[in-house]
Amino acid sequence: MNPNSPNRQYVLERTRNIGIAAHIDAGKTTLTERTLFYTGLIHKIGEVHDGATTTDWMEQERERGITITSAAVTTEWCQRPEDGTDKLFPEQKIRINIIDTPGHVDFTAEVERSLRVLDGAIVVFCAVAGVQPQTETVWRQATKYHVPRIVFVNKMDRTGANFQAVVDEIREKLGAIPAAVLIPIGAEDQLIGQLDVVNQKAVYFSSDDQFGSTYTVCNLEGDLVEIGRQAYDDLIHTVADVDDELGEQFIHEQPISRLELKQALRRATIANQLVPVAGGSAFKNKGVQYLLDAVVDYLPSPLDIADTVGMDPENEGISISVPTTDHGKFTALAFKLWADKYVGKLVFFRVYSGVIKKGDTVYNPRTRRSERIGRLIQVQADSHKDVDACYAGDIAAMVGLKNVATGDTLTVPGHEVVLEPPTFPVPVISMAVEPKTKADQDKLATVLTRLSEEDPTFTVKTDEETAQTIISGMGELHLEIIVDRIRNEFKVGVNVGTPQIAYRETITKAAQGEGKLIRQTGGRGQYGHVILNVRPNGKGEGHSVEDKTIGGSIPKEFMPAVFKGVSQALTNGIIASYPVVDVHVDITGGSSHEVDSNEGAFSMAAYFAVKDGFAKAGPILLEPIMAVEVSTPDDFQGDVMGDLSRRRGQIQHTESKGSFAIVHANVPLKEMFGYSTDVRTLSSGRASHAMTPSHFEQVPKSVVESIVGDFPGY
Repeated sequence: MNPNSPNRQYVLERTRNIGIAAHIDAGKTTLTERTLFYTGLIHKIGEVHDGATTTDWMEQERERGITITSAAVTTEWCQRPEDGTDKLFPEQKIRINIIDTPGHVDFTAEVERSLRVLDGAIVVFCAVAGVQPQTETVWRQATKYHVPRIVFVNKMDRTGANFQAVVDEIREKLGAIPAAVLIPIGAEDQLIGQLDVVNQKAVYFSSDDQFGSTYTVCNLEGDLVEIGRQAYDDLIHTVADVDDELGEQFIHEQPISRLELKQALRRATIANQLVPVAGGSAFKNKGVQYLLDAVVDYLPSPLDIADTVGMDPENEGISISVPTTDHGKFTALAFKLWADKYVGKLVFFRVYSGVIKKGDTVYNPRTRRSERIGRLIQVQADSHKDVDACYAGDIAAMVGLKNVATGDTLTVPGHEVVLEPPTFPVPVISMAVEPKTKADQDKLATVLTRLSEEDPTFTVKTDEETAQTIISGMGELHLEIIVDRIRNEFKVGVNVGTPQIAYRETITKAAQGEGKLIRQTGGRGQYGHVILNVRPNGKGEGHSVEDKTIGGSIPKEFMPAVFKGVSQALTNGIIASYPVVDVHVDITGGSSHEVDSNEGAFSMAAYFAVKDGFAKAGPILLEPIMAVEVSTPDDFQGDVMGDLSRRRGQIQHTESKGSFAIVHANVPLKEMFGYSTDVRTLSSGRASHAMTPSHFEQVPKSVVESIVGDFPGY
């Protein structure tokens, strides 16, 4: 059965949903801007350094020259014939939905939720820096969601650019199989074009056309003949190693046409067996058009991806297939919320099956509520275009839904299915905020709720002891942007405290704990008695509780209250009341009273027992450790390494890239505040750094004393 509705403008086969992702400053937004220019969506190229790009539309993005929130745009592309002519026809056009994602680690949630709903991705590498820390993070995220990728080695015009070195790093550092399909001709200031390996053509960009729209396609000549032949042989070997169909032809020495090679390369890319690699320079407008051809040739349409599988919320373990067709029951995933100042709450969604129309009712299995859609919008960064319907494979936004959270499934009433939501890291840094005036107080609560709905890695809570409002996020820059938005976008005056670390507490050995609640007040009293054992769980396993009582020492009707008391006790530790992680509890015994025992008494007794056991089990404080990479000129390497060591950093290894040294270290987050300024001072402004959350480690005793004072037994 044809999966396409007769009403849709672009059939599923001619639809591509792609993301552009990379380390910060690799050139993602610049590449997106060129893509929009060459596809005709915009008629003037904007630059990041001018604050004039289409997808970096937030004031905070344009001020800082970085991408903060993922921006969606929809455009269309028509592949050019191999002879370089312009004989194009409307029916050849491909619809491309693009999401430009942030590169800074503080906004990794934007990448995570975008990759969850995309069919393919362009991962951008800097031709000088190669594989960088956030690139590795993005790569792992794409692998988690089985997203096929194409690599674009950008900035081939930069001094020190080395295409082959980046290809080697992809193989060595990422464990991927690179397949060069578009090799840059020249490098640095001699970059003049691309070698199309599959078609054995040279593409030269005109030096007279500063916008890169004019190019010439030629046969290979001179040294390029041998380079092209060798690259073609290497490509066939690479694809034959992973694709059975082409491999059989290769083994039996059967002729392999270019069409067969391209088809095999597409199959292998979609199966995540290899990664096509192209080189060029987005900023110098060289190589983007043929990269778009590669997107069409090798990245999947929604039909090339296996049908999405959801779960039955009523029957755990029962899976439900969600076929990619316009004729199925409407099923979509809400992957992002955004408060638009003109239209209100926008819910970004990806349609996996069926069709949704303006005015239809959608059902949310999480809330078990139905809501009516007011408007359907095709989003172009910060501008909106109303549409009447959205079809399978579409990415769009809807207006009118109130009770929706990131990761919710949206479907039709009566269709009980839940799609896998994106997962997000836990915030590692906090600060206190308070309103400046009484008028700001009410507005602040509303704004914080809205921001936490938009961003799953931004959390808000009230400190029970101080009554302060505490906001938490992924880093200094993350919280800085949040506060900036509160003040300037929402016009709420706030005072903020200094950033605080999100510590954790756990135990190091097994111990027994006992808790009793005995209270007589003249009438019916309170009696609860619980004995339990606590022990460390494996790292990352979280909490677990088991009932190991024998002989009814605790009546079964009170066991849920005991479990509740244990859970409450593990929300904060005894060293400094930070959240407890990775603890197992066995309920082993206790006693009860025929008259005085009740659920409240046993809940409190269990709470006391956990605290008693925790104190005997070698409690420790854990701190977040960051994986830090510093790129510095060789002259400053010693100073940089010495400074990291003074920050309690552990140097993991160093490597050389030309005249630069790359220092890899693990450093406590507590010691990295203000590092951006310090490392610039150390290196006369020539070093750069990146850091990503790595793991938690025990805080040394001397540091614990500076945080909470003397703690007995630490």
